[in-house]
Amino acid sequence: MEEITRRKFLATATLATGFALAVQPISAGVITTDSKGLVAGSVKIPVKDGEIPAYRAVPATGENFPIVLVIQEIFGVHEHIQDITRRFAKLGYLAIAPELFIRQGDVSKLSSIDEIRPIVAKVPDAQVLSDLDATLDWAVKSAKGNANKLAITGFCWGGRIVWLYAAHNPQVKAGVAWYGRLVGDATKLQPKYPVDIASKLTVPILGLYGGQDTSIPLDTVEQMRDRLKSSSSKSEIIVYPNAPHAFFADYRSSYREKEAKDGWQRLLAWFKSHGVQ
Repeated sequence: MEEITRRKFLATATLATGFALAVQPISAGVITTDSKGLVAGSVKIPVKDGEIPAYRAVPATGENFPIVLVIQEIFGVHEHIQDITRRFAKLGYLAIAPELFIRQGDVSKLSSIDEIRPIVAKVPDAQVLSDLDATLDWAVKSAKGNANKLAITGFCWGGRIVWLYAAHNPQVKAGVAWYGRLVGDATKLQPKYPVDIASKLTVPILGLYGGQDTSIPLDTVEQMRDRLKSSSSKSEIIVYPNAPHAFFADYRSSYREKEAKDGWQRLLAWFKSHGVQ
């Protein structure tokens, strides 16, 4: 894509409204967080080749807020991810979820995960890390965020990114990775996986995984644990024996209330213990 075409495309790109088409039907027990007392909605983040959309939620009053970067699932920044940012904002955080696939396509409009995967496979890790740097810069300069209190969390595809961004940016104080893939074959676009950076990691990451997750074998979780032992990060991994993949996704049949609530409390405690509150 020529630079001017890319810029025009990014300038008109928007966030998803509602839930991604590929995750219908939505569970009747879906959690809905209102925006009362918040400033919440779509914003534009300046990046190297234009602007990308993001969803931002922050308390309506105050300043110097601790920042949480919220990293999307494979389905994009749809309603579930937006709701999570509002949950953080209700607790006093500036939470922001940038749309990290938008150059490659709008996955929220696709009705099948088989259509989504080829698009996501084209997303370079270098692009993602650069966009997150730009998002952090915007959060500090334009949204009253405190760069000294920076955390990151992500789900599924975003779980892998949590590990990689923590290695990329040691300014991160703490991270929580929800069932992110840990190993894989290196490619030009995705040259490293969490297991490759584990031994040199300095940022404390809490990994939350499901024992019944068929997409992330437990032997890879143990491999990651073993690599982390030689790091200075004091990272930890929790495995919920009976939980499947996406056990935090309250809008899907994979949701497990007990494990999801426990994981959320562990996340908040992890952030607090590392000074992100």
